[in-house]
Amino acid sequence: MKVLLINASPHEKGSTYTALSQMLTVFEEQGIETTLMHIGKKAIRGCIACGFCGEHGKCVFDDEVNRAAEEFEKSNGIVLASPVYYASANATLCAFCDRLFHSSPFDKTMKVGAAVVSARRGGCTAAFDRINKYFSISSMPIASSRYWNQIHGNNAEEALQDKEGLGTMRTLARNMAFLMKSIELGKNAFGIPESEEIIKTNFIR
Repeated sequence: MKVLLINASPHEKGSTYTALSQMLTVFEEQGIETTLMHIGKKAIRGCIACGFCGEHGKCVFDDEVNRAAEEFEKSNGIVLASPVYYASANATLCAFCDRLFHSSPFDKTMKVGAAVVSARRGGCTAAFDRINKYFSISSMPIASSRYWNQIHGNNAEEALQDKEGLGTMRTLARNMAFLMKSIELGKNAFGIPESEEIIKTNFIR
């Protein structure tokens, strides 16, 4: 079993990483291999709708997005983690995910997704909802915890004081591990749900 974790914070060891570190510990205990990518200081631009990925199976901009796509395809699940800026995930993660989910051609059905957000004070649930939309459009089950997947603190030291948030992250990792293992058993027994041909319609028709 393998999980890809994306840290979109520009502070590599900040509060967002503090949340992910709790998950990494649990995944290790569960025997799950992890890959952690720090993209917070990378120059990741948005999609330009050029159509290159449709012909070549990867994004025209050969950066962290294409490297993450290779890991994502091999993984059973993905964790997308971001600090909260203006009640949303930061621009880096949004641009990254727009391109990652659009340009990667492999089937994401039944890969498990989890959103993790960190904030000094407010805006967590709006950012949480924003990230989860990438999973819900890709036939991906969403891992949940005993509270929304958020941690509070303006830096790593403050985040470590959020005992409830830290416990939420550990519970999330345990639930995600269980879900991935259960889905793998289900795949072996029943395969994955049959998919239909996508018929795209526009509102002007």
